[in-house]
Amino acid sequence: MMTEQCLLRPLSVGAVTLPNNIFLGPMAGVTDSPYRLLCREQGAGLVCGEMVSAKAVTYHNKNTAALCLTTPGEHPVSLQIFGSEPGVMAQAAAMIEEQYDYELLDINMGCPVPKIVKNGEGSALMRDPKRIERIVDAVVQATRRPVTVKLRKGFARGEFSAIPCAQAAEAGGASMVTVHGRTREEYYSGTADWHCIREVRQAVRIPVIGSGDVRSGADAARMLSETGCDGVMIARAAEGNPWIFAEVIACLTTGNIPSRPSGPALREMILRHARLLIEAKGEFTGIREMRRHAAWYLKGIPGAARIRDRLSQMEHYEELEALCQNKNFDIDG
Repeated sequence: MMTEQCLLRPLSVGAVTLPNNIFLGPMAGVTDSPYRLLCREQGAGLVCGEMVSAKAVTYHNKNTAALCLTTPGEHPVSLQIFGSEPGVMAQAAAMIEEQYDYELLDINMGCPVPKIVKNGEGSALMRDPKRIERIVDAVVQATRRPVTVKLRKGFARGEFSAIPCAQAAEAGGASMVTVHGRTREEYYSGTADWHCIREVRQAVRIPVIGSGDVRSGADAARMLSETGCDGVMIARAAEGNPWIFAEVIACLTTGNIPSRPSGPALREMILRHARLLIEAKGEFTGIREMRRHAAWYLKGIPGAARIRDRLSQMEHYEELEALCQNKNFDIDG
């Protein structure tokens, strides 16, 4: 059992050393470059991009290319690809190697979305460990960056195939695996099984990152202690809450849990996030995407429903700024 003093530490993944072992997980439509930057500033040791299709990369899809762009302040960054054909995955990895700036290349083998699974991609790969090994080996041969893999507990409800899948990834040359403690059929329902994370940690030699139901610093400390995993990946709990990384780090280093910012600090984070989105994507797209983020930022705050109604109609940054400065924007908590 690890002591609290060593729960937070740098983590070596292949030839890359990450500043700490608390990571932002990939989320479609959420972990774009602006949000990765905010989470990195709050202390995340690694920030992960939205998953992209390997086939789309090889087809030079413009929207996919935009998802692979990074900015200097957000590093270290992990880019994530998905697919089921070793040759295509290798080709995509080689193209990404040449065109983009990142530290780790992750292979998604945990996505539960039907349109991904029906193509034999994402978590569907967990039904075929031999294919996992072939895919990982092909990608490892195509890139100089460390290759990592994201898995689930298993595919069908009640199934536990993460061990043979993690072992297959390791055999193919993966430098790290992340395990989410739910099966594909469970999606995000129920309670994540952390025991399976511990068993995977004991079954492979490469670092294992735990994922699922980490919503606070105390949760992160408990996962690290109970499973022996090498790090923690936080995803949904980071929506509208980039401060969770500062909270986890404070909890692991001092035992103190800081209060979540409110009032002026919350207002400024919302406005800064909006400015970053507008800078990256233009006002039309940026302010519309900010509507959803702003709703997450306000979750649990008294009067948030009334404010969200107004946010949902915002079309310009000046409207958001005016609302945040209005005395009725009561988010002092």
